[in-house]
Amino acid sequence: MRSVLTINSGSSSLRFALFNVSESLPQILIGKFDRIGLPDAKLTFTDVLANQSHDRMVDAPDHVACVPLLVELLEKKIRVESVGAIGHRVVHGGPRYRDPLRVDKPVLEELRRISSFAPNHLPASIELMEVCAAKFPQVPQIACFDTAFHSALPRVAKLLPIPRRYEAKGVQRYGFHGLSYSFLMQELEAVAGAKAAGGRVILAHLGNGASLAAVRDGKSVDTSMGFTPAAGLVMSTRSGDLDPGLVAFLGRSEQMTETQFDRMIHHESGLLGVSETSSDMRDLLAREAADVRAAEAVALFCYQAKKWIGAFAAALGGLDTLVFAGGIGENTPAIRTRICEGLGFLGIELNEARNAENAPVISAQSGRVTVRIIRTNEELMIARSACRILGLGTVNKKD
Repeated sequence: MRSVLTINSGSSSLRFALFNVSESLPQILIGKFDRIGLPDAKLTFTDVLANQSHDRMVDAPDHVACVPLLVELLEKKIRVESVGAIGHRVVHGGPRYRDPLRVDKPVLEELRRISSFAPNHLPASIELMEVCAAKFPQVPQIACFDTAFHSALPRVAKLLPIPRRYEAKGVQRYGFHGLSYSFLMQELEAVAGAKAAGGRVILAHLGNGASLAAVRDGKSVDTSMGFTPAAGLVMSTRSGDLDPGLVAFLGRSEQMTETQFDRMIHHESGLLGVSETSSDMRDLLAREAADVRAAEAVALFCYQAKKWIGAFAAALGGLDTLVFAGGIGENTPAIRTRICEGLGFLGIELNEARNAENAPVISAQSGRVTVRIIRTNEELMIARSACRILGLGTVNKKD
């Protein structure tokens, strides 16, 4: 049986999954390298067929160091030569790349050229592709771009209000979480039909990284993230939108360098920065009754998400469906309740019993807007794209 390996690299993590190539693309292995670059880096994985989970500490000073460990794991679970494709999540495709495509030398050269667009992600992705090419020289690699879902944004949503000459350098709103949003729209059509998927939809991908997207006729018309994933909604450690005047102010008052500012907005801000204790929403909810800092971090997150929903409902001219996804969006009833409070004027009303159960549909029957929870799956989206590009959708029974 042939298989597809997916690799989803973050700034300090690397998620992977292995799928059997068949009509339903069943998952046979899933795992994650976490805290890459730190002394306590860890590998966790689940053998889906055996229903067994394992974890262990590993030496992973960078993303490339994870590849031999991953190959070792694959050799224990399958015939490595059965891997028919490797699909990569690539955070940024720049102005050129929109659709999934096969990785070759010109693609790698273009990604190197735009590495400054996503310096926390693209260099590691390029290295991973090169190492995978060396380890699996006969296996085609497919790049799936997280910006692609938003590539047809209306011009008014893409434009950034800075001197026009920077647009020629590729400076515009790109938006991210595109693989998640593509999957959510496919699932929405599967569970609710083409009419619902073609209506006015707001997708809320709320996790360590968090963003929202406004979708009409199945296409993204606006999204909260911008030129980089640091923009928009407050996140676990990312600031979200800030007054750009802070750059000059902190440079003057604290002699903060460009590198220090970049680290602050990506790694020291968001829920962590406001609470001063944790970037994890579960920790903050547990502490909010006794710690005003935790309470304010939770309140800020919910308030900003509520504002984005209101703004996107205005951009869409109304709202038919609201979808919650991501670790927070899928698993935290209290956050969904707080975000939706006061949005009855838009037609958003929750059934609190169903919300508490994390049910697929959590809206009240009296509400005009259908509110759903859809569990996102970026890895499956990557696998589907790889199979489509390479024509692996049909597998002979003898395989």
